[in-house]
Formats: sequence, C-alpha cells, structure tokens
Amino acid sequence: MLKIKRVPTVVSNYQKDEASDESVGCGRNCLGACCINGARLPLYACKKLDKSGAGEKPVAFLESLVLGEWEDRFQRGLFRYDVTACETKVIPGKYGFVAQLNEGRHLKKRPTEFRVDKVLQSFDGNKFNFTKVGQEELLFQFEAGEDSEVQFFPCMPLDAENSPSVVAINVSPIEYGHVLLIPRVLDCLPQRIDHKSLLLALHMAAEAANPYFRLGYNSLGAFATINHLHFQAYYLAMPFPLEKAPSKKMVTTASGVKISELLSYPVRSLLFEGGSSMQDLSDTVSDACVCLQNNNIPFNILIADCGRQIFLMPQCYAEKQALGEVSPEVLETQVNPAVWEISGHMVLKRKEDYEGASEENAWRLLAEASLSEERFKEVNALIFEAIGCSYQGEELEGTVIGQDNPSGSVNQKSNRTHGGPITNGTASECLVLQ
Repeated sequence: MLKIKRVPTVVSNYQKDEASDESVGCGRNCLGACCINGARLPLYACKKLDKSGAGEKPVAFLESLVLGEWEDRFQRGLFRYDVTACETKVIPGKYGFVAQLNEGRHLKKRPTEFRVDKVLQSFDGNKFNFTKVGQEELLFQFEAGEDSEVQFFPCMPLDAENSPSVVAINVSPIEYGHVLLIPRVLDCLPQRIDHKSLLLALHMAAEAANPYFRLGYNSLGAFATINHLHFQAYYLAMPFPLEKAPSKKMVTTASGVKISELLSYPVRSLLFEGGSSMQDLSDTVSDACVCLQNNNIPFNILIADCGRQIFLMPQCYAEKQALGEVSPEVLETQVNPAVWEISGHMVLKRKEDYEGASEENAWRLLAEASLSEERFKEVNALIFEAIGCSYQGEELEGTVIGQDNPSGSVNQKSNRTHGGPITNGTASECLVLQ
C-alpha cells in the first residue's frame, strides 16, 4: 500500500488528534448538541440577485463585517500566527506569481489517514469537523435572502432545526481576512459540491463587491484537508496570474454561460462566465463539478470577479505523488498545489524556496498538477456531455502572455495519462497521512 505523509493545515484551534480523550465532556462551547442551545451569532442575509453580475453594486457592509469580526478575533489571539508578519513578494516575470513565506503554517501535525484516491467519501463524525470548532471562531451566519435589500440582525439564535450556514475564521490564515464559508454546518455535509452550496458561495462573492475578495474550493484528492463541506475566502489586493491568463472560447450554453479554456498557463483549466442569471452560471459549474466527482477526478475552484467568473481546475498532483512521479525537487518544497497555489499565490514553507522563488520554479511546481493534454480533452468531453454541450469555440480572448512556457513542462507529452478514475490496483490503495 502506498502512503503519503502529508502535513495538514490546521483551520481550527479545536482540530486535534482523534485519539484525544473527550470522555470528560465537551467544555469547548462548540456547535454540537452539548453546547448549541442558546448560541447566538449575527445574521447577514444578502439581497436577491436576478442577473449574473447585474444590478446595483452592493453596499460594502459585508466587507466591513468580515474584516471587523476577523480583526476582533485577531486581537483576541485566536490565530496560530500573525499572517501580517509573513513576507510576501511578486515574483519577477510576465505572470506575476505571488510568493509568501509562511513557515508557521505547517508546524502543527495531525496524523490521520485520509484517502487520496476517492473524491467522494462519506462524512465521518469521529474525525475533526466544523461542529467541533469553538463558537468564538464563528463570525456570523450568512444566507441568501429573498428580499431586494440586505438584512442584518446583530444577534440571532443558531437554529439547529434549520442548519445555518456560517462564516468562521481560518486559524491558519494565508492572508488578511482569511475565512471559511461552511454551508449548512449542522447538516454535516461531506466535502463535495452541490448546487445549493455553490450558489451560496457565489452570493457571498457578489455581496462582497470587491474583485480582490475571492472564494476557493478544494475537492478531496485536490488537497482538501477536512471532509466537511467548506469554501475558503480571503483578500489579496492584486490580480491572480490565473485571472490574467488568456482564454479560448469553447462553447456557450443555452442559458448564455460561456466556457473557455485557459491558454499559456501551467495548469490546464476551464473558465465559466456570463449566463442570464447567477443561478444559471452556478448550475452550469455545479453540473460540471458533479460530473468530475462522479468520475473520481479531483479539482479546485476559484470564484473571482465578484462571482462573475468561475475557474475550474481538474488536477492529478496527489495521484502522481502517490505513484512517485513528482520530481524530487518539487517534493522537497512540501508545497501542495491547492486552489490558491494553482491560482498563482504560492505559499512557501521554506525560506530557501522563498528567497530563490522564480517564475520558472513556480511554473514547474504547478505543471506537476496539470492533466495531460489528452486527458484534459477527455475530461472536457465528460463535462460537456454532463451539461449538454459540445465543443465549438475558436475565439481567442484575454491578454496573450509572450512567454508561453518558462519550464517547458506543461506542454510536454507524458507516457501516462493522469487524472482519471483510479481503477483496481496499487494506486487504489493510496492513502495520505495528514
């Protein structure tokens, strides 16, 4: 059996070894039945949005709420380190990859077995999940309202009968304002995309009304570390390289959603945008994600441009890692290419990697996660079949970046096709120790 020893990201102060003794009772003011009675949080109900990115720009109250509550938790010492003290720089080159030195993010180890070969796994209440976080880590409840105006209630009970969606801090932040959106937290949903939850994430992006506020998602097998449905979000006051990549239009759906393929980027990816409504855009991407999940293909999602753009990145890094096919130089960095790294925000754990950061090194690392050209075409065919479309596009859009391939990695043909369903054999027994 192949095993990968992986250092997990600690996202809550109550994330701990499963072997810890809990026989003495909770005492943690958590979200379990033991503590939730009488719990209260602010409630933010966003206004109903009829068009994809249309209508008045929302008031920046959500941004003030997120950052105000996040700063309060920062002052109360709830984070594991001061992310504002982490060194950050833009790597010279045409792409503008962003490098951050974050040596404190991987120091806490939580060794549990986590399968890398299955995108769909059942929720396990015995392992860490977000019902075990302390209520002090929660910022507010968030829901999509049905009214034309935003509604805010400073102190609302947590209704256990109607599982609330909540926003919580990530105690191991990547950037200022790094939070988690946890849809219907008490329903204990596993980490898999569903139509309702993705739409909620788009509502949050639209309501934030700030192009520098993005939401990200990691599937199981694509470096999600907790099998409890959640999105991540934070502010980064510069464009991600992924957002700047040129694209080629492939197809426009009957509902007006345009699907494009990114060009000149180390990880082969799709871009979804447009549609007659936010619901149409969300449903199209959800259908694509459900297709990937059902075919056991790991993926990451970046929600950008206030919810008007969604990048979908199928990947195969964990599979290649388990099979010993990732270059030793890349493995030594200990960087797992999840949504933020693939988007171009490189969170580096070693000072030597930060000091020697280059566009070529960033490209080389991310290219290890990309599907081969052949496999990417196969995956696209599955997606287009799932959403009822066929490939048509030939249009070139975006700003073409002159240097197509700094390392030569992404366009090289591989002897193995990665990123498909893993069948019976050695690879099917791969585990990640985290």
